[in-house]
Amino acid sequence: MTQHACPVCGDGFDSRRGLGVHHSAAHGTLLPNRECSNCGREFHCEHEKKYCSEECCRCSVSFEGENHPNYQGGKETAECELCGDEFEYYPSEKEGLYCPTCVENERWRSTPVVEGKKHPQWNGGKRELACAVCNETIERYPSEITGDVTVCSEECRRSCLSESFTGDGHPNWKGGGNEPYGKGWNGVRQRALERDGYSCVICSKTEEEIGRNPDVHHITPVRAFIESDRYQKEDAHYLENVVSLCIDCHRKADFGKISNTRLRFLIGAEVRHEA
Repeated sequence: MTQHACPVCGDGFDSRRGLGVHHSAAHGTLLPNRECSNCGREFHCEHEKKYCSEECCRCSVSFEGENHPNYQGGKETAECELCGDEFEYYPSEKEGLYCPTCVENERWRSTPVVEGKKHPQWNGGKRELACAVCNETIERYPSEITGDVTVCSEECRRSCLSESFTGDGHPNWKGGGNEPYGKGWNGVRQRALERDGYSCVICSKTEEEIGRNPDVHHITPVRAFIESDRYQKEDAHYLENVVSLCIDCHRKADFGKISNTRLRFLIGAEVRHEA
């Protein structure tokens, strides 16, 4: 029977299996079953393997040119569309259009036009609208039109707010008192403006600074007279109960930030009715 010799110590065995058991027990390693295609050294591996190490693999396998797994025929020659020079490129990279010099100088790039109608978010440009207060024509972008009311200036905005916070638009509205003020109102309003010099009694803004006559404010509101069993709404229209205020001060008075006592003091009035 053919003997199998140990490659380390030379002992013979009747079977390769016996040799393998001996090699593992006596020499501490598995019996070699492969031969390196690069250096010829025998080694053990449970899988099909041609090289004993990564170093032998790198020495034997070339990844250059045709040996590269992604090789597609090498470089091709093209003429630069900008400067006309010939250059080489790999087809796997991109279609050869521009030489490296033109690419580096970014001469192939064109700045996109994004103004006006060519802007990706173009929505028709500015629109013409009428100011909700003075009716002056104004221009606004659609993104700037955020509500039902559009005004041309801060002054018109304040005026619009002042009108919006009257009657049932006021946060303290309790109903009533928003109908026409009735007999006597126009007369007492005019006398209040004349008495106060057509100026706000709080901040002294004049008719010219406000842009119109000051508001004439009821110190004791008209609705208090309407809701009273003793008075009519016309009873609210007496000179000691009205005061001239600018738009801002009128709003403060409506919200209770200016006391009725102070308003009466400024016009030299005393309490006549407690509706």
